[in-house]
Amino acid sequence: MPQIAKGGKYLFGWSRVGNQGKINIPPEAFNEYNLKLDKYAILFSGSKTSGGFGLSSVRILKNSIMKELIDKYTSLANYKIPEGEVIEFKNKKYCWVAIQKDRSINLSEKTLNAFGIKKNDNLLSGRGSHLAIGFIAKGPIFKEAKKYPEIEFFE
Repeated sequence: MPQIAKGGKYLFGWSRVGNQGKINIPPEAFNEYNLKLDKYAILFSGSKTSGGFGLSSVRILKNSIMKELIDKYTSLANYKIPEGEVIEFKNKKYCWVAIQKDRSINLSEKTLNAFGIKKNDNLLSGRGSHLAIGFIAKGPIFKEAKKYPEIEFFE
């Protein structure tokens, strides 16, 4: 999926949050971030403007500016806290979840609430950075993307 504005965020598509908290990861995003190498994803809260969350993995984050998080919260990095349990670090929320074989994640209602998301919400997935797929819940990019019916839905 191309950018919707010159110099804008590259988009992968829309993902609808299912009734059981299932969120599909668009195949192009899954492949670009090489998530087939990972059993688990690390989620972290998005910006105040875009909301939602970023989806990455310890493999990606351990050699990045987020190394401090991985080093400090080994229980998160080693999946020793319960799946979906949110911790806070430097005013951001973090948790881990399993990546399903069908390229999806499943979030409990409590985890969805922690990230300001509800069942049946539509999340816009885009290239957040080289560190994470952004699942955007609001803001100007979100509003602009609604004008493009050709953006694919993953339900």
